[in-house]
Amino acid sequence: MIDIQKVFRSFWFAWQGILDLFRYENNAKVHLLVAIVVIAVGFWLQFTVTEWAIVLTQIGLVWSAEAVNTAIERLCDVVSPGHHPTIGKVKDMAAGAVLILATMAVVVGLLVIGNKLLTRFWV
Repeated sequence: MIDIQKVFRSFWFAWQGILDLFRYENNAKVHLLVAIVVIAVGFWLQFTVTEWAIVLTQIGLVWSAEAVNTAIERLCDVVSPGHHPTIGKVKDMAAGAVLILATMAVVVGLLVIGNKLLTRFWV
């Protein structure tokens, strides 16, 4: 049997984690601002359903990667409060994963938005 209270409690904790991510993490705030701009541009350019699916998936992936990176960094800080070269590498790799994903999201965004701008204004 499913314990509904436990399910709701899990969602509550997850929601709190999301709020904390955007409240306290500077990079997450940057990702949020960029997402708002891209969504506004999407409405202005009248994205198709497919374009929305692609762009929103990219936004969700970047936010998720940022959340995992933040969790890894916080865990590392608890496990090794002082400087430790291996912990430093772990944190760098987690941050690198976000950078890779964010870079690809920018490329995808430029492809979608660039294509819309080309067809709207030059073709």
